[in-house]
Amino acid sequence: MGERETWTTDEFGTSHEGAVGVLLADGSVPGPVYFDSGSGPGGQSVSHWSVYDGHTPRIPRAAALRAICSCGWAGPEHRLDWTLIGGQDLAEAGDEQADACVRDWDGHTAQVEATTVPLPEQVTSLLERLEEEIEKLTRTSPVAGVRAARRMEVTAGRVGYWAARGTRADLSAGQAAAALGLDEHAARRLMARFGGWSPYR
Repeated sequence: MGERETWTTDEFGTSHEGAVGVLLADGSVPGPVYFDSGSGPGGQSVSHWSVYDGHTPRIPRAAALRAICSCGWAGPEHRLDWTLIGGQDLAEAGDEQADACVRDWDGHTAQVEATTVPLPEQVTSLLERLEEEIEKLTRTSPVAGVRAARRMEVTAGRVGYWAARGTRADLSAGQAAAALGLDEHAARRLMARFGGWSPYR
């Protein structure tokens, strides 16, 4: 995929990894740009949106930016006005469009979260309060914070074991993935970790 800035959420990880994507004037998506390393064959592959400035014949010029996600989702186009950009550095001149892409992706992950299996408000509140209490504890005694985090780990493993096994009995891999907001590969790994079986089964 080349070097570019990507974003993830703690809960969904690489199942919904976002980035700023580039569209050319004909609507196509350009491949990575290769820069000569000067130390032999090959070179550095870069696909960060800011390199597509068209300043050399082998580098195409971006016509628009849009948010993209590893799940296949793509956001609306944010056009680049090259009459205004002129000779400016694209990294600065296109910053507003790139920021709009981040906001679009934030909206996408909020939509993903809305489609996941809902948690009771009591459970959500308890988890938030527990996190706050451990953060306060850590400020006064970091080692106590570590012990509390370890206890959370143990508890998660214990309750997750039966939750994973019950889910495998009730749902297909695709249904479980959708309910968790993950791709099937990530869902299988998560379920296997909690359920204590091989992710390749």
